[in-house]
This record gives sequence, C-alpha cells and structure tokens, in this order.
Amino acid sequence: MKSSRRSIFLAAPIAIAVMAGAATADFNAPRISPNATLTQTLGITDLKVTYSRPGVRGRTIWGDVVPYGKPWRTGANDATTFTCSTEIVVNGQKLPAGTYSFFTIPGPSEWTIVFNKQKDLWGAFSYDSTQDQLRVKAKPTPSEMHEWMEFAFEDLAPDALPKSPGSGALVLRWEKLAVPITIETDMNKLVLDSARAEVAKLKSDDWRTPFRAAQFCLDNEVSPDEGWQWAQKSVAIQENYQNLSLVARWHAKAGRTKDAVAAGQKAVKLGKASKDKVDTSATEKLLAEWSAKK
Repeated sequence: MKSSRRSIFLAAPIAIAVMAGAATADFNAPRISPNATLTQTLGITDLKVTYSRPGVRGRTIWGDVVPYGKPWRTGANDATTFTCSTEIVVNGQKLPAGTYSFFTIPGPSEWTIVFNKQKDLWGAFSYDSTQDQLRVKAKPTPSEMHEWMEFAFEDLAPDALPKSPGSGALVLRWEKLAVPITIETDMNKLVLDSARAEVAKLKSDDWRTPFRAAQFCLDNEVSPDEGWQWAQKSVAIQENYQNLSLVARWHAKAGRTKDAVAAGQKAVKLGKASKDKVDTSATEKLLAEWSAKK
C-alpha cells in the first residue's frame, strides 16, 4: 500500500510538469509590433512585403530609435522581406525574381535601400553586406503623422492600353516621414514571353490561349505579326464568335474594311447560333461602323 501511494505521489509532479509543458506550447502572446503583409500585382508580376509594424509611442524615431547610418530591419521583430515573382526595376536598377531581406540605412537627407539574399533573419544583427543583391538610394520626404509604420503601393501607372498597372511606388511611412522607391516591370515583354511559351506547347483543342495572346497584342499594339498569326491559329483550331470577332478587328486595324465586315458577319452568325447565348452586340456595333466606310 505504501509503495502504491508513493508511486502516485511521484507521478503527480510529472503529470503536472507535462501539463504545464503542453500549456506553454499552446500559449500565444500578442506582439507589441503586429505582423503585416502587403501584396500588389503590377502587370503579371506579384509583389509582397512581409513586415512587423512598430508604433511611435511618443518616442523620437529618426536618429534615436532608428539610428542614422546603421542597417535597420525596416520594421520590428524579424527582418522585413520583399518578394517579386519576376525581374523588376527598382529606382532604375534591375532586381531578379526572388525573396529578399529588405534592409534600409537611414540618413537625415538620403537613405540606402538594401535587397539582401540572406533568409530568416531576426532584426539586422546577422546582416552581411556581402550578401546584398541590390542597393539603391532614396530621398525621405515629409509626411502626415503615422503612428504605426506601414508600407503602401502608390502612384500605380499603366503600362498598357487597357490600363493595367505596370509600375508604381513602394512607400514606407512612419512618424512624419515617407520614403518612396519606384518599381517598374517590362509587362509587354513578360506577357509575350509567356504567350510564346504557352503557344509552343498548345493542345490540339486549345483555341483560347492563342486567342488571348492575339487579343493582348491587338489591345496593346505590340508584336503585330505574332498577334495576327496567333489570331489565325485560334480560328484554325475552332471558329467561334470570340476569335472571329478578333480577326475582324485585326482586319479593321490594318485598313481591310471589306475583310473586317466579312469576318464580323460570320462571327455574329456563329454567336447567334451558339447554345451559349452569346452577346453579339459589340461586334454588331462595329459592323455598322465598318459598313458605313465601305
């Protein structure tokens, strides 16, 4: 009886310790500087900034909490990271696709922006400048008060006729300061490279891929010879309202009004006969315009 009771008493602290360990493992306390993620697509390039947002909390930030002339994690906790899915141009200099630690070296009138190849860093304590992929300069400007540090993509600019943004500015704002850098993509080249790769491995029944590639070329006035070939390839695979309407637009753009009308009429006929209830009004409107020019 004594032995059994003694075993129970010995087991109890072990059980309590195990329970305490489990409780500790499940415990999740909030961070003073909360995590944040910012995403933006420019053209077909995906951009992401992952960081932690410190607050001012009545402190002197620049030259004090954030010293001048020293690498800064550009946030709190883990080093901020920046990801681009394709090559981009930052302040006029190329940055290959990838994920980088994003450091800054603040100064009173000029900052250095650093994209570093090191991964999973806490702060800037292990920062190694020999691992820098790119450094660019940036000018800080006055800003309205921001209690919590934030990144934002601003000044998005079109890089193509349909007004898809191909460039913009990544802006850091904290306290009463803003630090912008420009980011540009060669959207037309990226899309054309992608189109060529996809058309090269086209399935026998895939009329949509060359159709979309041809439509991009027509809308953005790029690579007209390739665009016309892709439009014809789509029609060769399967004639339908969509690709024949596109062929009609290609004819009209080249001044071949008679051919545009013929292709447009055939497109409308197929559209009206389709079981998918195709809206043919856009092409019918164009037909009226083209017919008036004949």
